[in-house]
Amino acid sequence: MPKIKTRKAAAKRFSFTKKGKLMRRHAGMRHLLAAKKSNSKRQLGKEGMVSDADAARVKSMLPGRG
Repeated sequence: MPKIKTRKAAAKRFSFTKKGKLMRRHAGMRHLLAAKKSNSKRQLGKEGMVSDADAARVKSMLPGRG
């Protein structure tokens, strides 16, 4: 049997915590930042969690990692 390949686009966008939960970046931090409040920008800069509804789909793209 050949090895299962990792989807490299997903590997660049998601990471696992030590307990196996998926982390993601927030959208909205690329441009038009002058119109956003500093508190909003600070919150968007932090990493977020992948929702439970999407976690199974993302984990299937990252075999052998979590």
